[in-house]
Amino acid sequence: MSSKSLPSLWPEIIIEYEGHLIAGVDEVGRGPLVGSVVAAAVILDPGCPIDGLTDSKCLSGARREALDLRIRECALAFSIAEASPREIDSLNIYHATHLAMRRAIDALPTPAEYLLVDGNRLPGHACPGQAVVKGDLRHPAISAASILAKVARDAQMLALDARHPEYGFCRHKGYPTPEHLAALARLGPLTEHRSSFAPVRERLAGA
Repeated sequence: MSSKSLPSLWPEIIIEYEGHLIAGVDEVGRGPLVGSVVAAAVILDPGCPIDGLTDSKCLSGARREALDLRIRECALAFSIAEASPREIDSLNIYHATHLAMRRAIDALPTPAEYLLVDGNRLPGHACPGQAVVKGDLRHPAISAASILAKVARDAQMLALDARHPEYGFCRHKGYPTPEHLAALARLGPLTEHRSSFAPVRERLAGA
């Protein structure tokens, strides 16, 4: 069937599945130097449409929070999972991201019958599905997953900021901004930093 998804400049998604147990899957946190990579899976309820779903990066923080609540209220099923900084260091970020996605899919209280995964690769799960480039802009279930994952990871960064305010995590969310790099050089890495990422690895080597 064809997706009745969000309007965009991309071609319509052709989905080879006729049921309603489609899980959108997305992740947040590939680029930061600190914290887990977080993935979410969402099965939307066709009888409870949610207005305003789009890529989480296109939304204000307040709008993401509001949509996060709406998704939790309306979705048939949702789950959030992660891969830790140590798993990222052990597996590399690509494989750790897919691990987080598989964990999110497995944690759905209602099993998915088909997956729509943001990006150009499926995460190696047994459930059939397809990868969708720019999927968080093109299908509402993937948009919903991106919002849940973003809100969850931002909450982790706010909690880390409360413990270590000198690093500024509430502002940069762990991404390698000049402020974060300066704090890393001045204060050194935390245990939550990803030691395999170059700025952290170089700081550890210098220490």
